[in-house]
Amino acid sequence: MSIVKVIEVIASSEKSFDDAVAQAVKESSKTIRNIDSVWVKDMKAHVKDGKIKSYGVICKLSFRLDHEDDDKKKKKDKKD
Repeated sequence: MSIVKVIEVIASSEKSFDDAVAQAVKESSKTIRNIDSVWVKDMKAHVKDGKIKSYGVICKLSFRLDHEDDDKKKKKDKKD
């Protein structure tokens, strides 16, 4: 049985909303394994002098939690 956890993250980009979402996944992937999906909950752009300066997103990331047995198997496979 798999357990899925959902967390909320905020990310930004000076390029686009798409890039902000990609940054959210990229940075989260540095410390979270098994990310399955990303849902964009909210978007906003920061404007200065009549121009968009940055794009921001609030995302919900879902990821499967590792089982303790899976961790033991991975460690054993690395030893072999």
